[in-house]
Amino acid sequence: MLTRKEITSILVATLVIAFAITLVETPKIFLYGLFLVLLVIMINVLAKKITSYYLDSEIEIKLWEIKRYGFVKHRYLEKPIPIGAFFPLISKVFLFPFNSFVWMASLVFDVKAKVYRSAKRHGLYNFSEMTESHIGLIAAAGILVNLFFAIVGYLINFPEFAKLNIYFALFNLIPLSDLDGNKILFGNLVLWSFLAALTLAGFFISIFVV
Repeated sequence: MLTRKEITSILVATLVIAFAITLVETPKIFLYGLFLVLLVIMINVLAKKITSYYLDSEIEIKLWEIKRYGFVKHRYLEKPIPIGAFFPLISKVFLFPFNSFVWMASLVFDVKAKVYRSAKRHGLYNFSEMTESHIGLIAAAGILVNLFFAIVGYLINFPEFAKLNIYFALFNLIPLSDLDGNKILFGNLVLWSFLAALTLAGFFISIFVV
């Protein structure tokens, strides 16, 4: 289900985010953070993989990259910058130096339709191209599953796991560049608004209640 390239991207994102969260306070804390971050990311990735399968498409998970600069359409960098590999550390130093927040949106995905998608399936569609709506649904599946497991984490008294799921959903919902939030926003504004409201509610509950 996961290619070697995807596994590498997931592991790099996991290591960077876990390092930024724990700052390797102790080896035990770092390994614990590493495990939790990997679990949160894999929940998100598997949900999107499964959703794309049922939409007769395939997704490729990769590190978030910056390919363009400025506001002119054709200004592309000679080599994309894998910003997902270091932005969590930058955010810890410059954006959130005095609290536990770190930027957790390090992974994005590309999607392509399978060759037989043009055939009708379950009466849902009869076209071959992936629409923004379907791409948004794939991205939204990951957010929904993270929010679900955040609730599970609170119910089983596992607050660290719950908070990481909420933070992961929150940062990935930001409608920026190629992040999931942008895909959801352009695919279905109502769905993005609903998920944003749920995530923000969970975020404030995690801060002021739990």
